[in-house]
Amino acid sequence: MIITIKNDEGESVYDVSKIEDDQRKSGASISISKIGTLNVLVEALNYASQGHQSNLEAILKESPEAVVEQDEDEAEVSDESE
Repeated sequence: MIITIKNDEGESVYDVSKIEDDQRKSGASISISKIGTLNVLVEALNYASQGHQSNLEAILKESPEAVVEQDEDEAEVSDESE
């Protein structure tokens, strides 16, 4: 299995199947599997989060009573703190 690692130092390519020590090869394969699973979960969570945020925005746009009026002084302080 060919793996490409990208980091601050650049890009490195490895062939995990060429690791001679069976224990290290197994450890590398397990890590690859875990990383793949975590990447899928992150993508799924981002997708779900975006969907919920869109739903909330739609609800709030249809609810003018929920709008909070800000004084100009408060808006300037809020803009400066960001």
